[in-house]
Amino acid sequence: MASSKVSHLLLLSLLLLSTSTALCCYTHIFNFGDSIDDNGNWLHYAPVPGPVSQLPYGQTFFGYPTGRFSNGRIIVDFIANAMKMPFLTPYLAGKTAQDFRYGANFAVGGATALNQDFFREKGLSVEFTPYSLETQIKWFKKVLHLLGSNEADRREIMSNSLFLVGEIGGNDYNQPFFQGRTIEEIRTYVPSVINVISSSIERLMKLGAKTVVVPGNFPLGCVPGYLVLFQSNNSIDYDPKTNCINWLNEFSQYHNNALQVQLEKLRQLHPNVTIIYGDYYAATMRITTSPLYYGFGDTPLMACCGGGGTYNTNFLIRCGDNGSTVCSDPSKFISWDGLHLTEATYSIIAHDILEGPDAVPPIMNKCKC
Repeated sequence: MASSKVSHLLLLSLLLLSTSTALCCYTHIFNFGDSIDDNGNWLHYAPVPGPVSQLPYGQTFFGYPTGRFSNGRIIVDFIANAMKMPFLTPYLAGKTAQDFRYGANFAVGGATALNQDFFREKGLSVEFTPYSLETQIKWFKKVLHLLGSNEADRREIMSNSLFLVGEIGGNDYNQPFFQGRTIEEIRTYVPSVINVISSSIERLMKLGAKTVVVPGNFPLGCVPGYLVLFQSNNSIDYDPKTNCINWLNEFSQYHNNALQVQLEKLRQLHPNVTIIYGDYYAATMRITTSPLYYGFGDTPLMACCGGGGTYNTNFLIRCGDNGSTVCSDPSKFISWDGLHLTEATYSIIAHDILEGPDAVPPIMNKCKC
């Protein structure tokens, strides 16, 4: 009788343990980055937020503009969904601990890894958001103290949270590229960008972070805005398989290779922390190379929403401006507005980061959600 009772208690304990682990593997998600990841901070910051504050932005999933630079959900939304969490609260929209119960999104459209002083010293015009990665880390510390009343609570939050550091760095290159600087000069910025990303990761690890995902940059040579800005009559500039610009993609790979080298150094220094590289470049190139396989149309470099031209991308008429057009089915397009991607594309990239093959280990590797 006693033995039977013990067996039932043991079974009950195992069932309870199984149920608790089945809920998920992270209690919070904290996201840092730029417009690829922004889910509303830009709307709360920018005095004149522009077209992103109006339809057709947000039309596909939400039915109204949310501050996401897409027609619907973005990568961090799909990651939160996989963790059975609600969409993260944009930092600038939250005030209380309850607002950040599941984490927070610190990404802001136009954000850079480097602070604005770096660009001023280079003689560049500084008209983009001042909320660099350093500022976003400071914001995070405020949220952490809001959620944890003491050191022990804060360490527990850190160890059970998923940190997404990026994509960040794209705007550090967009600004000088768009202002006419040479690729030779911009390549010299890469070590500084990588150093800031690395030091930010170390600050998170010092606070107790145990799982950090660090995405690389997208293939710039396949971005419609860059294809318009750097169009060439020389066929050697283009990849015959994709029609993307070779030297721009090589630059993206240069950044990504430098980032991966630094992440490996951090892994050696911090063996108890899981540092995952998110290969946004490989995921995007796979889609661009075989668009029909992934359900997209046969014009993979064309933006769904824009002001016309070869790639439906026009820097004088942006998506949402008077005179712009929007495609009837965004799910058939990789690019949404010439600089950002569609919900359909973000969904695929998120899946490949969550389940593989574009993250080692995949984010869901230790999860049972």
